[in-house]
Amino acid sequence: MEFIISGVVQAIFLLASGDSSTWSAVAVTLKVSTCSMLMSMAAGLPCGFLIGYFDFRGKRALRTVLDTMLALPTVFIGLLVYAFISNQGPLGEFNLLFSLGGIAVGQTLLAFPIVTALTAVTIEAIDPQLKLTLISLGAGKKNILATCLWEVRFGILAAAVTAYGRVMTEVGISMMVGGNIKWHTRTITTAIALETGKGMFANGIALGVVLITIAFGVNLSLSFLRKQ
Repeated sequence: MEFIISGVVQAIFLLASGDSSTWSAVAVTLKVSTCSMLMSMAAGLPCGFLIGYFDFRGKRALRTVLDTMLALPTVFIGLLVYAFISNQGPLGEFNLLFSLGGIAVGQTLLAFPIVTALTAVTIEAIDPQLKLTLISLGAGKKNILATCLWEVRFGILAAAVTAYGRVMTEVGISMMVGGNIKWHTRTITTAIALETGKGMFANGIALGVVLITIAFGVNLSLSFLRKQ
């Protein structure tokens, strides 16, 4: 128990003193996670809306594929991305291996099915009578679309927060594709794994505190928006 208390005290000191290696991992995590979330939202929201709003042949099969992708292990996605962006892969010429861009690609693949599937579920939950009511009131297609999206705005925000939490806490993709290079591609989660393995318990606690704080901040923001 003593080494845990000692680790917590040292962790507080590291954070307060602005330890460069600790805050470097935080900066890398925020940068790559934000980039991957923007890409996954840009692609996932329209796809989720189309799947949830329209009925078409093969929709059930597509939903099954999406639901399966929700459970994909991060190490598998990391392996897949590694194979494509390595020097022997078809995308090797872009030099994405062991770079923030490579990690962002992998994390986008991780977040995309989450955003898409949860958005589709949210859209499907819209009251069927809403569209009929809007049509009876003479609303145009753009107004109907805007109203439907406004009704499910919190569900879409929840999908984004869920995906962001998954991206922030993943280890496999960042480790395999980024290489865990200090000052360059080391993220909070890979740093925690490395420092704890080296016996640097305080460093791991410090980074864990930051990770929990970020997650709490994101969820607190969502709660605040729901009250507006």
